Amino acid sequence: MTISQTTTQGVTVFTLDGDALGGPDGSALHDALRALGTPVHAVADLGGVGHMNSSGLGMLVGAMTNARTGGGDLCLARPSPRTEMLLRTTRLLDVFQTFPSVDAAVASFAEARD
Repeated sequence: MTISQTTTQGVTVFTLDGDALGGPDGSALHDALRALGTPVHAVADLGGVGHMNSSGLGMLVGAMTNARTGGGDLCLARPSPRTEMLLRTTRLLDVFQTFPSVDAAVASFAEARD
């Protein structure tokens, strides 16, 4: 999996591409979040994720926990039907804010500030 990042409207967008299986990828996401300082307002764009396992879910939960601990948040954008089913089965849809597009996810942070 590759992770790239951009910033738009003060929100960091992490684009995940490939299979989200945790391991070194989880460390890369954690390190990227830490480098941003606090508070972190971030979106994980899952549109390019083909397969996700429990370690991939753990990577996202850890990233969200780190963001929230620092006074920010991390939300999800564009999960595939398969990923959304995994999030629903594990009840993580109740934990993460999930949006159909990156633009909607980024806009949610602006709405929260207003």
